[in-house]
Amino acid sequence: MTFSNGVAAALKKVTIRTEAFIGGEFTPARSGETLPCITPIDGSEIAQLSACDAADIDAAVQAARASFESGVWSKMPPRKRRQVMLAFADKIEAHSDELALLETLDMGKPIRNTRNADIPLVVQTIRYYAEAIDKIYDELGPSPHDAVSMIVREPLGVVGAVTPWNFPLLMASWKFAPALATGNSVIMKPAEQASLTMLRAAELAQEAGIPAGVLNVVPGDGAKAGKALALHMDVDALVFTGSTAVGKLIMGYGAQSNLKRVALECGGKSPQIIMEDCPDFDAAASAAAWAVFYDQGQVCTAGTRLLVQNSIKDEFLAKVAAVAKGLKPGDPLDENTRFGALVDETQMNTVLGYIEKGGAEGAKLVCGGERALSESGGFYVAPTIFDGVDNQMTIAQEEIFGPVISAIGFDDFDDAMRIANDTVYGLAAGIWTSNLNYAHKASRTIRAGNVWVNCWDGSDITTPFGGFKQSGFGRDRSLHALDKYTELKTIWMKLS
Repeated sequence: MTFSNGVAAALKKVTIRTEAFIGGEFTPARSGETLPCITPIDGSEIAQLSACDAADIDAAVQAARASFESGVWSKMPPRKRRQVMLAFADKIEAHSDELALLETLDMGKPIRNTRNADIPLVVQTIRYYAEAIDKIYDELGPSPHDAVSMIVREPLGVVGAVTPWNFPLLMASWKFAPALATGNSVIMKPAEQASLTMLRAAELAQEAGIPAGVLNVVPGDGAKAGKALALHMDVDALVFTGSTAVGKLIMGYGAQSNLKRVALECGGKSPQIIMEDCPDFDAAASAAAWAVFYDQGQVCTAGTRLLVQNSIKDEFLAKVAAVAKGLKPGDPLDENTRFGALVDETQMNTVLGYIEKGGAEGAKLVCGGERALSESGGFYVAPTIFDGVDNQMTIAQEEIFGPVISAIGFDDFDDAMRIANDTVYGLAAGIWTSNLNYAHKASRTIRAGNVWVNCWDGSDITTPFGGFKQSGFGRDRSLHALDKYTELKTIWMKLS
């Protein structure tokens, strides 16, 4: 089986930008070095991406600083800035089919996901923050009669953002949209595995009227470009989404340099808890499967620890396995495909390594566990379920970032709470129960930034997103995200 014809046809429908976008212009890396851009659909090379480093980062910071200090964006009247950002959203929407194709080519997720979910959510995100620009007020303090106290918000200045490959443009928009809305100039360092949509979006932003230097994109390896951005002495804030291991490095770089503000959204090992009084076994089983198999498990909130009460575990797990066995990896460019490829060969091998480790530590393989569609040349792993998992096993403690469910039995509610919190992560959790007391108690007991009751991944742009513990700090989405990109200033005026 080969998907090469589909890849070739898709490439004719997109504009691929591979150079850094700095100061309103595309420019190659100053070193001249490039990285191969490999589509995980069939393993073929579709482009050569500029491999930027510290010199390119410095140029982008200079461009961003100049644009900020000039006031061309930071001092633009709020209503005008709102209009430009709405025009940017319109540009993204007008090119949504192209951007969806780019994203599928770049990281192998099904086109039905990028076209119907990811890119429309980018448009929604930009519009949401655009509309907030001229509707957020500063404050007057309760000062005495002979004084006036004002509490005002001001943009930070130059904001760097390092973003992941699993939702390339959506996760990026969660950063650049509120940062731009508050008047900052921004430098995006997209993941080297999936940079194409962010580069194209920057071009569309400029067409929409965002001034040169306000939104810059510097592709390249994280160890070079990302590290240089985090260490730069003229970057005021660094926001990051990615692994906890890299997040710890980012935090250290902020301290080593200019004590820049750092916000991190890191990994997860989220528990999905199924009580014996679950109100709908079929709905819960479907949610348990899709909580891990959506985007091939490459989701930071994936409910990879499936905690099921022992009294119903065999019955419930059979339903989840039935969903898994009905999911067949397929061509991501086919509208009917619901389960696509992993982002690259390295990630595929990492996932297969965890599967091997699970078996070696005594977990029972229920289904999947192997590479799929190897003849395509792409990077596919079958939906996988392990039963008999102990919470101390590697597959229960470490983030796999692939389509692997670890099913863990528990005896009662308190046992479930103990296991749910027995992790260094705290990004998300869910519980299925008909007991209102259990629902409330679990929601407050579990140490996670997002808790869902009788559903999974219930949220939208109006609700904050982020984690506890080693899942990071700071919030994306909602009006709370604006706090990351502004400083509070107190002004006290003495009246004569």
